[in-house]
Amino acid sequence: MTFSLTWLPKVLTDAGLKVAEVPGWQDRGAGGADVGQTLGVLCHHTGIRSKLNMPTLNALINGRAAEKNLTAIPGPLAQLGLGRDGTFFVVAAGRANHAGTGMWQGITSGNTHFIGIEAENSGDDDDPWPQVQLDAYQRGVAAILKHIGQPAIFCAGHKEYAPKRKDDPSFDMVTFRAAVEKILSGV
Repeated sequence: MTFSLTWLPKVLTDAGLKVAEVPGWQDRGAGGADVGQTLGVLCHHTGIRSKLNMPTLNALINGRAAEKNLTAIPGPLAQLGLGRDGTFFVVAAGRANHAGTGMWQGITSGNTHFIGIEAENSGDDDDPWPQVQLDAYQRGVAAILKHIGQPAIFCAGHKEYAPKRKDDPSFDMVTFRAAVEKILSGV
């Protein structure tokens, strides 16, 4: 089965971004499910400290095993991974288990209505975001929002969607959305 988000690579490539298609992405969706109407983008960071470009790619595809206080979550864990070098890794064209319980702009089903982007970063203060990665993040979000016809406010951080249980991404979302808005406005 081919899922709805097969337009992702073209939209990102047309925005001048580097894109790597992960084998099988067109037919990948959590529980074999497709997304609903795409209403926005949910920004995440992986929470992993590594100098490698995209060390969490396997987990984004296959999910997370249960460990310590964490429950197992079947993959895919996001539709897109964003490497430290600014490359977007297209992981899934269907539903992804990235949002969980929360709400943003009245939307309560994030896994169904938001495209999840997991950017490679620990989220720690001493793990700065490479400028090339932040630039790609902003331009990629803007390209997706433009494609679906939504304004910058439909880009949320996981910490805004689920403030009682999440703290990602580690950068300021108001500043991030302002940059996305500038790109959308052609400034």
